[in-house]
Amino acid sequence: MPAGDFFTESFHGRYAEEAARIGRFNLALFGKTGVGKSTLVNAVFGEEVARTGIGEPVTEGSSLYLDKRGFLGLVDTKGLELGRDDKALLKDVDEMVRKGRKLPLSEQVHVAWYCLRGLDRRFEDSEAEFVTHLAGLGLPVVVVLTQVPMRDGVYHPDAVELGRHIIARDLPIVDGRPRLVQAMRDQFTGQPAHGLMELLDATFRVAPEGVEGALTAAQQIDVDRKAKVAQAHIGAAVTAAAGAAAVPIPFSDAAMLVPLQLTMMARISQIYGLRVERAAMLAVASSAAATAGGRALVTNLLKFVPGAGSVAGGVIGAGVASGITLAMGQAWLVVCQRAAAGKLETVNGVIDSEAAQRLFRSELSKHLPKVRGEK
Repeated sequence: MPAGDFFTESFHGRYAEEAARIGRFNLALFGKTGVGKSTLVNAVFGEEVARTGIGEPVTEGSSLYLDKRGFLGLVDTKGLELGRDDKALLKDVDEMVRKGRKLPLSEQVHVAWYCLRGLDRRFEDSEAEFVTHLAGLGLPVVVVLTQVPMRDGVYHPDAVELGRHIIARDLPIVDGRPRLVQAMRDQFTGQPAHGLMELLDATFRVAPEGVEGALTAAQQIDVDRKAKVAQAHIGAAVTAAAGAAAVPIPFSDAAMLVPLQLTMMARISQIYGLRVERAAMLAVASSAAATAGGRALVTNLLKFVPGAGSVAGGVIGAGVASGITLAMGQAWLVVCQRAAAGKLETVNGVIDSEAAQRLFRSELSKHLPKVRGEK
């Protein structure tokens, strides 16, 4: 098997393993028709996430449907309307939660967003009862007032008053208050979107332990959080490399197939939402740059390693191994960030692998000189 094909196959395998480990974050959406649920979800998790697909019913005969989108699962109502079919909806919700308790964490519903339009001026008793019922099932409920205008940092007074009314009900909702949000820039008034980051932060705080990775990968607005998690994965790989005390020089033709490096690359790819085919293509291009840069570095470092010339293949110390892993991780992070932002050069709409290789090599060179041989 050609080296490139072998690498691609290995990367696919590691990517699948890491995807299974990360799992899925499942969000339940409730609210009347027309409140902007789809727009809100698309704003937080990426364009056209909440498409018109139906998905699969969460239980047999249910009016609640689960639509799986990578690391995100959306549970939405189809055909039933809150305020009109409350009893049927509550029955389906009860069954969904009951069934979920017997399933793995990635198959359970983790958080509910209850949405209502900020300028509707009404929060009915039936809505309060529905929210209270959800919370009583152990489901964290974030109440969201959507389509809330803001000018000069001041919310529309009608939305503020509705928020006060909800707070006064002392409902079992996250933080005891609704989140005021404008999901998209208003094309008519020019008012910018607002409130999305606060909504996401609240969701992270109440999501169960074990789904943070999936939620980090699924959301598309908190790039700092993505970068922080990616750096943690790089740090873990560096630590693993350092723990290997003495390893074969990691830049032979199969260099990038070292499991810890593949795992690091797969995890970062997933954090930035790169599909496996694109991630593998970029990884193949990057591996060529890493191999060339690594060989040049190792040639200079061998003189620091006692007896290296007489050892088949040579060995390097933990400091060098971890340093090279760090350089690879930082360079790969930049490639993934650029790819996710659509800032990699393309040819006829396809990412230019040579341009990706040049970027990786450039970023790698910024970190490789920091590696020092161990005496």
